[in-house]
Amino acid sequence: MSKPPRLTLPAAARAYLLTTERGDFAVHEAGEPVRGTALLVPGFTGSKEDFIGLLEPLAAAGYRVVAVDGRGQHETPGPREEAPYALEELARDVLAQVRALGGDRVHLVGHSLGGLISRAAVLRDPSPFVSLTLMSSGPAAISEDQQARTKLLVAALEAMGDDMPGIWAAMRAHDPQDAAADSPELASFLRERWLATVPEQLIVTGRTLISEPDRVAELSGVDLPKLVLSGAVDQAWPVPLLDETARRLGARRVVVPGTDHSPNAEDPATTARELAAFWDSCTGV
Repeated sequence: MSKPPRLTLPAAARAYLLTTERGDFAVHEAGEPVRGTALLVPGFTGSKEDFIGLLEPLAAAGYRVVAVDGRGQHETPGPREEAPYALEELARDVLAQVRALGGDRVHLVGHSLGGLISRAAVLRDPSPFVSLTLMSSGPAAISEDQQARTKLLVAALEAMGDDMPGIWAAMRAHDPQDAAADSPELASFLRERWLATVPEQLIVTGRTLISEPDRVAELSGVDLPKLVLSGAVDQAWPVPLLDETARRLGARRVVVPGTDHSPNAEDPATTARELAAFWDSCTGV
């Protein structure tokens, strides 16, 4: 799971509910659209807070930046049924969010599962977007090792979804013994975020991660600048696979040194600089 580098919003940012025709979505927003607007879509078990380190530097670069909690994710409510969390439904949510933000000329960034959701939104309607960034997000289902872990989690949620505290305790009990301890503040946030996320959202999106087909050829036909950005190591989609994905898409490729699956949280300064440089190139700034 992504771990935000900090939990306090920068002074230039604000938290609010973005009202759309598909419901209200909790967002963090910073900056003015001097050079454009960007929508940031988080991954599996994640939230808008995963992008908190990007808000200030991207706003300083001249961008209005909006990070969102998806349907049933953290501070955005969602129903206790599975159908609303299908990939196409989440893609429709992204398009509704874009319309609520002004309707067009948006740079779309999807992290991990958020990349699959963002890809589906672009394939459904590319017209509102200036660019697409797939951050630590591959061409199809996650790696076999990660599929096995995700299947276990989905099975636990199917059987025990009303006991989210119990599932959380079991998950953390399997953390590597040599893993760095989280601060009390971060540990509390991660637990509360998990408890606030709708079990059905995790069940359906977990299934998406283990079954998504390869749609790179379809996406490559969309006339839109694309960036594949990742860390130097990735367990969900191996880095060589992401290299190949960028080649197949004809996309710009960026690797953020010293980071893993969440460069947005692990090195937000470098990640923000690379995103701003890509966005600037798309508009000739």
